[in-house]
Amino acid sequence: MVSSCDTDALQFRVAVADDFPAVWGIITQAKARMAAEGRRQWDEAYPLPEDIRGDIACGRGHVLCYAGAVVAYGALSYDGEEAYGALSGEWLTDGRYVVVHRLAVADGSLRRGLATRFIAEACAQALRRGVRSMRVDTKYDNAPMLHIFTRMGFLFCGKVRYRGCEERMAFEKLLP
Repeated sequence: MVSSCDTDALQFRVAVADDFPAVWGIITQAKARMAAEGRRQWDEAYPLPEDIRGDIACGRGHVLCYAGAVVAYGALSYDGEEAYGALSGEWLTDGRYVVVHRLAVADGSLRRGLATRFIAEACAQALRRGVRSMRVDTKYDNAPMLHIFTRMGFLFCGKVRYRGCEERMAFEKLLP
């Protein structure tokens, strides 16, 4: 468990195959939490173990660790997002961007600013790669993520759909 004063001890890195059990545990916790709260962001069909293994295998999976233990996970993609091409709205930019998907924090480390820290680390990585924009999306009922996006300066750009599923709110942040 991470205390709010321990955040300097966090390490952000690319996930490796050995991280899968811890990462899958975090994803499973997040799914259960969402279901208990009546949110439909994730369910039994998504994300699946193969989604996470695929993230890790191609270098998209990233972890935030504390004292060697994985406490948060997310996937970063610099290859664009197909669904974003059909945005009902308007993006802030037309250039390259990084996308964060499947962001989750371990139950024992909630409300410690780890999702915010993960996104901040992803922004820093994007800047080091010369990418000056981050795009994200979430369902309307994911209040914790909506709060984080607002607090971190993401701007609502419109709505997207994934494979005919419900709409998701889409945001973009220009990186300094």
